[in-house]
Amino acid sequence: MIPTEPVLVKDGIANPAPLGLCAFGMTTVLLNIHNACFFEMNTMILAMGIFYGGLAQVIAGIIESKKNNTFGLTAFTSYGFFWLSLVGLLVMPKLGWGSKPSELSMCCYLGIWGLFTFCLFFGTLKLNRALQFVFGSLTILFFLLALGDATGNPDIKKIAGYEGIICGLSAIYTGIAGVLNEVYCRTVMPIGTVEAR
Repeated sequence: MIPTEPVLVKDGIANPAPLGLCAFGMTTVLLNIHNACFFEMNTMILAMGIFYGGLAQVIAGIIESKKNNTFGLTAFTSYGFFWLSLVGLLVMPKLGWGSKPSELSMCCYLGIWGLFTFCLFFGTLKLNRALQFVFGSLTILFFLLALGDATGNPDIKKIAGYEGIICGLSAIYTGIAGVLNEVYCRTVMPIGTVEAR
């Protein structure tokens, strides 16, 4: 007998966005607590940058590709490799693999990531308000950090640290909202859904 009702087919792949957002957010908060001068750069930040901010986001991005989500693939894999490259910039000179990057080169590095993030921000305009805040505040963070390197002003880096904590917390909120809203099958933590046009 041929069914008359359409059959819903679920792809069977869990939503990787909460993993990617939490990995990004938690690592960002910890690095920016350092930038706000609460503690020194240490292996805790480097380990988070490699294993959670880095690898977990790359894994989330790969899963997004399986879900045919180009935005998620681009964002999560890019920021995962951002964290891995940042750790490389800090660790490689200490291993004798090249010289420490100059303030100008770090300004360029952070500036190009700011430009990339600004471009992705426009994609969030079709998604939700929470992601708009994450990407908007991340754009500001990259440009503040670049400005701090360009001017050599430690106060700008400190301001960037506080702004980065806010950015990271917003990503954690968005990630946890994705988990809890799915678990409870209702809006437990609002993310400001954008109405389709």
